[in-house]
Amino acid sequence: MELQLSGKAEEIVREKLASGIYSDAAEFVSEIILRAEEFDELKLEKLRQSLQIGIDQLNRGEGTPLDIGRINKEIDNPLHGGLIQ
Repeated sequence: MELQLSGKAEEIVREKLASGIYSDAAEFVSEIILRAEEFDELKLEKLRQSLQIGIDQLNRGEGTPLDIGRINKEIDNPLHGGLIQ
């Protein structure tokens, strides 16, 4: 497989190779891909844990009704509706 890297990405690869940490570009790119996959898995697990907390709260009767109108306003205008602080 061949990859074309942007200027900055190519510069980073060259720096890593020059440092002697990696023997070739393929080794470096492979490690980055594996780390990205691990990061995605960690994010997914954290999301699952957060969802489980919410489900547990709902099962204990701790939920509150959703205000769909308010949610739609926040989606339509995220800067003023509270989604982005």
